[in-house]
Amino acid sequence: MIVPGSDLKIYMATRPVDLRCGLDGLAAAVQEILGLDPYCGSAFVFRAKRADKIKILVWDRTGPVLVHKRLESSKFVWPQLRDGVMRMSPAMFAALFEGLDWRLVRPQGPRRPQLAG
Repeated sequence: MIVPGSDLKIYMATRPVDLRCGLDGLAAAVQEILGLDPYCGSAFVFRAKRADKIKILVWDRTGPVLVHKRLESSKFVWPQLRDGVMRMSPAMFAALFEGLDWRLVRPQGPRRPQLAG
């Protein structure tokens, strides 16, 4: 599995794509549909029409990596269908990959430590 670090940029395609395509087809989709560079080291998440399958494309500096996941008894939560791309945090991606509602993941603001005393 792709382990997202805090510096990994993750982009989600908001419209379904044909998941029959492989590495080269998804790299072309990143360029043509999302307008981004598939070889920049970011992760690109695509879904099937039925929303039970996703593919993640990442360039890891040595070659392309393609991860394909299918949920057996549920569907991936996806934003409203519209053209474009949205950015996800690593925490949102982790929730999505587990089949959870990633929209419920909210970043917390910085906290000041409590002074002992």
